[in-house]
Amino acid sequence: MTTKLDKPLRREIQIEERPYTLTIDADGLKLVEKGRRNGHEVRWADLVGGNTALAAALNASTEN
Repeated sequence: MTTKLDKPLRREIQIEERPYTLTIDADGLKLVEKGRRNGHEVRWADLVGGNTALAAALNASTEN
């Protein structure tokens, strides 16, 4: 039996010696550089539907 994801799960990871926070919740994944507010998000529906590349491109085009 698996556990339902009813609250966000946060973990710190290192990517190229820089700390990031990975948040997994019921909506999807979010990766943010530690100390920053904005990061990269992938929704579960986009991941399952194969639209992750499109979602990433749209998110990149709206940043800054």
